[in-house]
Amino acid sequence: MPCASSDEFPPPRSILVIVVSRIGDTLLATPALRAIAGAWPEAELTCLGHPKRVEVLQNLPFLERVGAITKARAWFRGRLPARPHDLAFVFGHDRALIEYALRVARRVVAFRQADEALNRRLFRAVHAPGYQAGHAVHYRLALLAPLGIAPRGLALAYRVTAQEARWAQAELRAQGAGSAQPLVGLQIASFPTKAYRDWPVENFIELCARIRAGAAGAHFLIFGGSLERERTARLGEALSGCSTHYAGRLSLRETAALMGELDLYVGVDTGPTHIMGALHRPMVALYHGHSPSWLLAPLEHPCLYVVDHPQAGPGCSPEAPMAAISVDQVWSRVAEALERHCPGGPR
Repeated sequence: MPCASSDEFPPPRSILVIVVSRIGDTLLATPALRAIAGAWPEAELTCLGHPKRVEVLQNLPFLERVGAITKARAWFRGRLPARPHDLAFVFGHDRALIEYALRVARRVVAFRQADEALNRRLFRAVHAPGYQAGHAVHYRLALLAPLGIAPRGLALAYRVTAQEARWAQAELRAQGAGSAQPLVGLQIASFPTKAYRDWPVENFIELCARIRAGAAGAHFLIFGGSLERERTARLGEALSGCSTHYAGRLSLRETAALMGELDLYVGVDTGPTHIMGALHRPMVALYHGHSPSWLLAPLEHPCLYVVDHPQAGPGCSPEAPMAAISVDQVWSRVAEALERHCPGGPR
């Protein structure tokens, strides 16, 4: 049914949402996108995101169109007099994106900006929740609350296509991992500006040795980007004969397709971990104390196993080493996940 505030204006036929952010932040907005689509099911919902990350939104059933935009390009777009969208939502505080939305939509909802003149041009200027005041999903849903749009689930959303799944299965067979039990994915590093979230490579090596000791048929898929290839290559060497090194070799959607085939995923807090959270597959996620699980872990996840830093909380500095999370702590959660969900788990 339409949202409670729809009597303030005619039901929109075309809605625009702008989410220009990193992979994880883009996925954290999917519950809000689902809620918007559910509020006006007859409207066409278009979402614009960062050119290198918007593909994570492709194929979602509640989005009519997905496209790319940047802050720089936004200044030059939408200059024709027509306003094709009835309503727009802008996540973030980039003035260029808000100005673009104002040019192409009749009504724009955004978080309150520092410029009061800009706020007066918005249909709703929403007070953003305080920093780390609650989960990141709820932060984004707060943008919808003034229009009476209720959540329709808090789970993250991602859709692997049938074609992508077939590719992943064929790729695993080609690597000799098609019948591995269990098939375990590893994400050992976050992006460079959040490197404090990285768990030591030595700890991953020891963890994998414990998995193999209890499950001799285990095979590991090592994910990551080109920036951490040195560390991932070291892990691959330590797991020679029972791993496939994919760091820097796959597209974002190819990585996600392989993740959809995993029996278990173990990773630090970063974009691919959010993708895994949206796939609703068994996962063990490690969170630094400066950005603990209660702020970022996937909600309504059926088989999530969290490991938080022992100093997790408001006072934890980014300088606190992730090595404070012991292998024993992670192994305890991994063993629990394998026993409950995975073939060929520990005996």
